[in-house]
Amino acid sequence: MSAERANADPRPLTALVTGATSGIGRAVAERLAADGMSVVVSGRDARRGAETVEEITAAGGRARFVAADLADPAGIDRLAAEVGEIDVLVNNAGHAVWAPTEETEISDYDAMFAGNVRAPFFLVAAFAPAMAARGSGSVINMGSMAGTLGLADAAAYGATKAALASLTRSWTAEYSGRGVRFNTVAPGPVYTRPEARDLFDAIAETTAMKRAAEPAEIAEVVAFLASPKAGYITGATVAVDGGRTAI
Repeated sequence: MSAERANADPRPLTALVTGATSGIGRAVAERLAADGMSVVVSGRDARRGAETVEEITAAGGRARFVAADLADPAGIDRLAAEVGEIDVLVNNAGHAVWAPTEETEISDYDAMFAGNVRAPFFLVAAFAPAMAARGSGSVINMGSMAGTLGLADAAAYGATKAALASLTRSWTAEYSGRGVRFNTVAPGPVYTRPEARDLFDAIAETTAMKRAAEPAEIAEVVAFLASPKAGYITGATVAVDGGRTAI
């Protein structure tokens, strides 16, 4: 997004964050609201969505909840119609099943590709043309270190995240000449579920920093990429993985 767009238009920038009712998505929604953006919190759980909106508004931010099941193509269409014009799209919602290849169910395979690849693809199709027509916009896709590294029991999941990074590059070629920036944020282990802290700690031992990230640390990177400060960054995959893909 250009600094010119941010300075010339007095209305607050609007960001849509999918999967924003918990974990990384919720942290991103809160961080973008703290930057003054009007945030559309999207997810399937209305109760958690209301909690996220309440937390943002209690801190003085602007937010509203729009329910959406992105595994359903019709749900993507309804979300786009209800949300309207946006300046920032964060494709955070996703689905993960870790299992040996021979034990991966077709239903799980299809669900991961539907949520992690198909949904972002058609959300970009819905929103990027209008961004390009205005000459500004920022799209951040939530990838994973699994899209770069070969991880046991993550063949299908890793393939979806590799596909998303590839889409980021293709969309950069398609839209960045008209002012829309596309980037992928690729986290390593993140403390998103308290009940899985031991698992995250075990994965964290494989990183250079020997620790997992907090969701807020990922949100800081997303907020930077969404801002005019990152005005010359597009087509990048930003590793936020404690050095795991570097060693």
